[in-house]
Amino acid sequence: MFDPSKCDKCGDCFVKCQYVDYSQDKAILEISSLIESGDADILTQCTTCMACNEYCQKGANPYDLILQLQEEKGILPVSEERYKAFIMMEGMPGQITQGNPDKPALSLCVLKARLPEGAVESRMFDGLTIFDGGKYFCYSLYLHTARESYVRKNIQKFVDSLASLKKEEIVLLHDDCYTAAVAKAREYGIKVPFKPVHIIEYLLNYVREHQREVIRLNKKIAYQRPCISRYTPEKEPMLDELFELIGVERVARKHDRENALCCGGLYAEKQSDRAKKYQDINIKDAKDYEADAMVILCPICWQHLSQPCQDSGLPPVYLTNLCSMALGEKPFPGS
Repeated sequence: MFDPSKCDKCGDCFVKCQYVDYSQDKAILEISSLIESGDADILTQCTTCMACNEYCQKGANPYDLILQLQEEKGILPVSEERYKAFIMMEGMPGQITQGNPDKPALSLCVLKARLPEGAVESRMFDGLTIFDGGKYFCYSLYLHTARESYVRKNIQKFVDSLASLKKEEIVLLHDDCYTAAVAKAREYGIKVPFKPVHIIEYLLNYVREHQREVIRLNKKIAYQRPCISRYTPEKEPMLDELFELIGVERVARKHDRENALCCGGLYAEKQSDRAKKYQDINIKDAKDYEADAMVILCPICWQHLSQPCQDSGLPPVYLTNLCSMALGEKPFPGS
């Protein structure tokens, strides 16, 4: 939620934006116009990467203001087809594979079909109750579509659906689900009667407990950080520890962490040339720092970035599969 009391209109949020080229004066004018008149160039230029929330050191959350104004003015940053596809996700069929009642459940949200082969086929997930389908749709994808009100309206339903599984802990594979259950539920004053566990935390705990089984990979990787991680950046130290334990070096490239780039998938229908440009920049950056693979967490990022990576000679590897490789279950690409 945008907090005007924390915004001093310094403009840093938009100066740092990697998709526009604003001077400090232009950036100050943009944020001032958003607050004072509700109109500014950034409303049509925004690629919904959410980075300006993290760029703001005061915690004002300027992206949330952009999102609010885009919805009020009907400025859709994604295509109508994409929006309709999100609507259809709510009715997607799913299933529950019951596991050990004393173990957590694992949510695949509505993105099971977008996961790479073997993404949840590992002894790491033995005994977990695994479920998916529209009933468990997290709605956070609407934070990319100028539909924040739809998230607010449906988060309670999402929480209630997960709570109906009667599990003390629910592991969330999709970063958007974790944002919904942690950041957005807290923002909207919704009580979550279970512990949401991010997939990174789950993988880290498993690897810690099974260190004797780990075969260090000794590889350099680039990491494709999901846009929505801007809402829960506290996961970064856990991810770094996970990489250290399985023997991969997260290359200190330009476009990672705070400076990560969007995968380009969501705004591509409306701005295909722009999306392609930044995909190319992202992949080249990883290769320039001699990464052996691009490690991807978000299923949407996998859908849109894995093939361009493959075509460029940079093997894409899903995060869960990377851990499976360190457990000797799968070979590292090219090995």
